Amino acid sequence: MIFGLSTSAFTTLHVIISLVGIVSGLIVLFGWLSILLSAAEPIRTVESVLPALAYGPSCWSSLDLHNLGDRVVIVEVEAHRATGALVALVGHPSVIFNLEPGQQISARLEIQEETGDAWVKVREQVPSQRLWPVVAVSGTSECAIDNQLRTTAREVAYPTRNPWYSGDVSEIPANIVSLVNTSERAARAAVCYGSSNLYSLPGRTLSPICSQSFEVQIPPFGARQFPVTHDGNSNFSLKTEGAAIVLQMLRPLATGVKIYSVDSTIKFQQ
Repeated sequence: MIFGLSTSAFTTLHVIISLVGIVSGLIVLFGWLSILLSAAEPIRTVESVLPALAYGPSCWSSLDLHNLGDRVVIVEVEAHRATGALVALVGHPSVIFNLEPGQQISARLEIQEETGDAWVKVREQVPSQRLWPVVAVSGTSECAIDNQLRTTAREVAYPTRNPWYSGDVSEIPANIVSLVNTSERAARAAVCYGSSNLYSLPGRTLSPICSQSFEVQIPPFGARQFPVTHDGNSNFSLKTEGAAIVLQMLRPLATGVKIYSVDSTIKFQQ
């Protein structure tokens, strides 16, 4: 007998204690592995672009962020002038925000000069492949015109490679195309104002006949706007070369008013 137990009873007790120890060790091991795997899981970044923000003596724009999730989210805000230069946010010494669940913030860019080409890139950090983006990004532009406050929403866009547009402008004569080069490399844009007549060369697709055309280089993080009409043209085309370009069609809120809203009926090709 051992400790008052028969040999068989003691052996059984020893086996049970050993099994309990093994199971406990496996639980601890799996717990540590889970922690290590979670720590090693790569953080992915989701980028949103808010283009065509208007500023000036009588115009201002705001960026709005809203955490729709139930976890804290880290968001980076990168604001630019039309030249591509970085610009600070009014009242915010840092461009990194920790948004609590349900929290909303609003910010304006520190821009005094008149422009309609300011823009913002928002980066949301998603800490796990099992999670999804939860920050809603939006914006507004407001202008005081003839003692009236005109307000228009700004819509989030996502950059694509070499987007282009070509079409008749008879129904959109006052529209403008907003272009943002979100890349750190320069981009190119070729603009054609012409008629609806087309020509083709062997082995190439049909192209409009341009009465006026020009090419421009867009600096890194730079922005430009192009009116779709010039000297009575009936067709407008814009072709770009760049790794990450945003195009948005904007229409005036009213005749003679230089504040524009997004024309979401226009689709750009890639």
